[in-house]
Amino acid sequence: MQGTDETKGSPVRFEIMRLDDVDGTAVDSTVVDAASVDRIVQQAAATGRRLYIRPAESTAS
Repeated sequence: MQGTDETKGSPVRFEIMRLDDVDGTAVDSTVVDAASVDRIVQQAAATGRRLYIRPAESTAS
């Protein structure tokens, strides 16, 4: 199943960091599910924002 972690059955989550236009440092970040990534990328492309996207670290229960 696309968008889920097949070993645990949980949704895949990504950390998206907005980058500073001048020096590329992370300005802020958010963690979202895979279904939200496309929408956020489209919004960033429309406004010229720079993003860094990576798989979010899972938290131990």
